Amino acid sequence: MLEELDIRNLGPIREATIAPAAGMTAITGETGAGKSMLLSAIRLVSGGAAESSRVSAGADEAWAQAIFALSDDAVVSEHSGDTNDAGDDAGSGFTGAAVAVAKAHDAGVDPEDGELFLSRTVRASGRSRAVLGGKSVPRSVLGAIAGELVIIHGQTDQLKIAAAARQREFLDRVAGDEAELAAYRKAWDALAAMDERLERLRSQESSARQQADYLRESIDRINRTDPQPGEDEELKARRERIENAADIAQGVGSALGALDASQVDVDAADGASAVELINHAVTSLRAIRVGGTFAEQADRLESINADLGDVVFALSQELGDEGSVEDLDQINGRIHELGDLTRRWGPTLADVLAWRDKAAFDLEDLDASPEKVAELESERQTLYDAALAAADVLSAARVAAAADLGARVTEELGSLAMLGASLEVRVTPRDKADDPLGPYGRDDIAFLFTPFEGSPQLPMGKSASGGELSRLMLALELVAADTRGGADQTFIFDEVDAGVGGKAAVELGKRLARLARSAQVIVVTHLAQVASWADAQFVVTKEPPDADDDDLGVVTTIAEVNGETRVHEIARMLSGSESEASLDHARELLSDSRLTLPLAGAGAAGD
Repeated sequence: MLEELDIRNLGPIREATIAPAAGMTAITGETGAGKSMLLSAIRLVSGGAAESSRVSAGADEAWAQAIFALSDDAVVSEHSGDTNDAGDDAGSGFTGAAVAVAKAHDAGVDPEDGELFLSRTVRASGRSRAVLGGKSVPRSVLGAIAGELVIIHGQTDQLKIAAAARQREFLDRVAGDEAELAAYRKAWDALAAMDERLERLRSQESSARQQADYLRESIDRINRTDPQPGEDEELKARRERIENAADIAQGVGSALGALDASQVDVDAADGASAVELINHAVTSLRAIRVGGTFAEQADRLESINADLGDVVFALSQELGDEGSVEDLDQINGRIHELGDLTRRWGPTLADVLAWRDKAAFDLEDLDASPEKVAELESERQTLYDAALAAADVLSAARVAAAADLGARVTEELGSLAMLGASLEVRVTPRDKADDPLGPYGRDDIAFLFTPFEGSPQLPMGKSASGGELSRLMLALELVAADTRGGADQTFIFDEVDAGVGGKAAVELGKRLARLARSAQVIVVTHLAQVASWADAQFVVTKEPPDADDDDLGVVTTIAEVNGETRVHEIARMLSGSESEASLDHARELLSDSRLTLPLAGAGAAGD
């Protein structure tokens, strides 16, 4: 939910901090006082267009910051799966806050103490800066994150619901068809992958056939050579031994002669070897009958002699193992063959083998033989049948939910001063005979609104005024909340009370308060009957400039009202005065508006 909104130098607002209630918050004030600046601040931190004209007179820049408090579930969900991808679909099963956390994580920012900070600075020069959790980000990132946390139902914002994709997402949200949608998307992805593969095969030209010939010849060449990983390095090591055979033989023989003359044909007259000399030293030390250091040194010499024995054995194995000239010719020939492979597909033999394996797979797709195409087309038909069956199941869930949604919204509209208004949610098979399937099923979904009895049925967004559309969206959100439970989001309503008064205004306030039982609601209103239902109320007031600061123009202040201060504000909204009769009426209205509300999910009318 929106925990705090801070504003500096935005239009007539020099400085303001608003901490909305967790339930319903009302923003009130006289016409022209600057209530719209609050929505401007929200739109600003939501990545909206930055207008330098909104910077307060005399200020260098405007700044707005929204702090969102996140539920523990939303923060934890970021570590439990790819919520960002799943959140792109209405049927993902993740809350908006969880998706927002995942998108923030992708941008390199994680919540701090369960809070996300979104801020925006607009300079008088026209440049702006978007900041997420202290890190500069593109404003589109703020828009993507705020779009999951805040839903604005204003005259311009709510026209987004006119888009077919938004209507489909809303219906899926109410239908609770996450499982059906996920099953269909899995079948659709498999079908789309097969279609892409077939398209590549069918669109092959001579260059593709040449590529296939090249791959075949290359694979055959590698297979004929039959390289083994690391074989070239082993051969080079063997070649080096053969080429240095004379030096090896001379060096090893001389070393063995010095260490143990018995291992080589050495004239005994040349002198005793190291092994013999050490054995003689050991015998001499053992002959001393005095113990102690002499025995210890003899033991050490015997240990040295054992090590020398290991060295002698190892060197003796190296004699006569250098290979012949014929071996050298074969080794050089093999090294040349392997070198040709690594120059073409290397740089190592392991790379050559990996290239061959990948080339064999690519060759299958390049081989556009009639048999191969027919085989894939048969597989494609199987995948299509599976996707069509999954689409039918999804359509059935949508059709059932559409009928219920239309009936319940129509019932709500009657209590919102819109008698005779109705909504039909129409789900029809896509009119595409050759292939009716799409990424989200086979349905065309349309929200058709009738604003008054006898009016033609028109697409939503083209058949209602701003106030009517706001109330329609309120009815939709109420039904969604009753059907699917609480939403981890903030709803902001503007102009929802346009053209409403009397008992209808009370019902409007009651329904906003009912929605606030499961989500945070902020409403900009001029009706006391609506504001009285709020858990918190903020008043926007125009004040004349100080005499010393005449250049600054009118200044707008925002303050929360409580107790008697709120009674006076409600009285002003009721009659424009603060007479005793108005104050009594205000107290009575506030008292009546505190009656116990039904739990979310109770009947819509006559609560």
